[in-house]
Amino acid sequence: METKRDRFVRLAENRTNKLINMFRLLGNLSNRNNYQYSEEDVKKIFTVLEKELKTAKDKFSAVDDESKKFKL
Repeated sequence: METKRDRFVRLAENRTNKLINMFRLLGNLSNRNNYQYSEEDVKKIFTVLEKELKTAKDKFSAVDDESKKFKL
């Protein structure tokens, strides 16, 4: 029987390794001998990646939803 911790470790390792591989593949696009791109293209790519990374990171440090509710 797989524990919650075991499942987390298995999935976290798998997903993190997939992301590392995808970042490496993205980095391959920097070769100007094979691709043409502008600084604006690069800025758009990394802006959205940084936003998504921040969103994922914030989920791990999220405070209880109760503290986000309006109170007088």
